[in-house]
Amino acid sequence: MTESPQETPAQAVTGMVDHVLALAATWTVWDGRPLESDGRVHTPHKAIRRVADHLVDHLAEMEARLAGVAPQPDHWHASAITTEADLAPFTQQDLDESRSRLTRLAGIWSARLDALTGAELDDSPGEGWSFRELALHLKESTYYADALGDLS
Repeated sequence: MTESPQETPAQAVTGMVDHVLALAATWTVWDGRPLESDGRVHTPHKAIRRVADHLVDHLAEMEARLAGVAPQPDHWHASAITTEADLAPFTQQDLDESRSRLTRLAGIWSARLDALTGAELDDSPGEGWSFRELALHLKESTYYADALGDLS
């Protein structure tokens, strides 16, 4: 997990979402066959679901820690399952919905991270990664989109 010298934690998250959405823009031509790599099944809907779930999960963790309460335990099935919805065609409307969902989540992350001081980013309350490390961890969510790649 590394950030470039000029990249803020907020930019790490928004840059990840920009990267995912740039690839997602090519997925409307997906032929319906799941791609397999790393022992996992990948589809457009699953990639978007996993990125959104990852953003929601760690946002809930960060907000709970800032409020001084224990984060809710994670019960996601994550990438271990592929749902029927994950296998649906990925249409232009799905892309539009994905853009709205992920852009809004990235905006919430950006506003929250930018409101924290450097000390708060690095010496975050509660147990777990610092909030800077959380942002850099979220940057790794590009994995789900990169597993599908550019389908144009």
